[in-house]
Amino acid sequence: MSVEDWAEIRRLHRSEGMPIKAIARVMGVGRNTVRRALVAEGPPKYQRVRRGSKVDAVESQIRELLRAYPRMPATVIAERVGWEHGITILKDRVRELRPLYLPPDPAGRTQYRAGELAQCDLWFPPVDIALGCGQFGRPPVLVMVTGYSRVITAMMLPSRQSPDLLCGHWELLRGWGVVPRVLVWDNESAVGKWRAGKPELTTAMNAFRGMLGIKVVLCRPADPEAKGLVERANGYLETSFLPGRSFGSPADFNDQLTTWLVVANSRTHRSLGCRPVDRWDADASAMLELPPTPPTVGWSAAVRLGRDHYVRLDANDYSVHPSVVGRKVTVSADLNMVRVHCNSVLVAAHQRCWAAHQTISDPAHVEAAAQLRTRHRLTAATVPVDDAVTYRDLADYDRILGLGEEAAS
Repeated sequence: MSVEDWAEIRRLHRSEGMPIKAIARVMGVGRNTVRRALVAEGPPKYQRVRRGSKVDAVESQIRELLRAYPRMPATVIAERVGWEHGITILKDRVRELRPLYLPPDPAGRTQYRAGELAQCDLWFPPVDIALGCGQFGRPPVLVMVTGYSRVITAMMLPSRQSPDLLCGHWELLRGWGVVPRVLVWDNESAVGKWRAGKPELTTAMNAFRGMLGIKVVLCRPADPEAKGLVERANGYLETSFLPGRSFGSPADFNDQLTTWLVVANSRTHRSLGCRPVDRWDADASAMLELPPTPPTVGWSAAVRLGRDHYVRLDANDYSVHPSVVGRKVTVSADLNMVRVHCNSVLVAAHQRCWAAHQTISDPAHVEAAAQLRTRHRLTAATVPVDDAVTYRDLADYDRILGLGEEAAS
């Protein structure tokens, strides 16, 4: 009996009020068929009659082996029972029987509390970015994902060195306006390393987290599942953000990425069953506020400015006003600007160059250096030359040495 016949029999009986005998006559089926359709709890299902299998003859032996060794491979079981037929049907039966002899091992679902943590990682997009000066590269992208809401934020950095990494961290956190209580990292050298069986953060990261009042957790080596959220976010960026895009500069990359993340965080997250932005308010309200005193991030160094009046930062040389040659200056830099101060007076300001081994000169500095060199040449003291040379008589040397007296005697 088909599902269609079953449904029609029930309609005739319930809606039309027809008796069983009349339904059997109209449908052309037996009365017992009508009775079974009326008392059935659901529509009929087709079930194929199971035929015998060659494995049935050795099933009892398979069960004994699995009872003693639940994880014994099917190939070994085939050898033990003397199996001489195709291995596929034996594997299918072993796969069906094995769970009966294994202890239950349910998987655990990780749950995150609101405001609890954010996972961090560096993603290296497989695309060449124009860095300027004819150079191309693949700078790292700092990616952060919150555990509760799954909100993603990211930014391309000039390098993976500690000053740039912490500067990028601070920029992303300022964009959120709040700070997660825990940041989860892997063994990134600028963050920390596992040594002698325990994690050790770098001095810079300890200073950074101390200002924020948070904890930084270092995952154990070779444990990517410990930060699976950000690993999946990296894959999402690579498959959904990169295809079909081109980038004229790192700034262009960051602009496009920022625009795309607004859309990405507004899409329904499969694991959550809702959009990350729908959970962001609850996540952010449970996080910490930004500290009243921001942490010190970026590059910073104190040097004495040489006659060359250039300072080096991250493989590039930047000009400084030559009026402070020979004096101590402080070089500081963030992701965008390089600044030089002398006694709190700004003596240089340059856009940061992402290309390597370049010399960046301010025309005003070059002109000032030329003027100072000219002035120095004009005011240089001339050393007077005395042309009057006195010649001593040779007899004086004879008298001093007593040679004249000896000659006379």
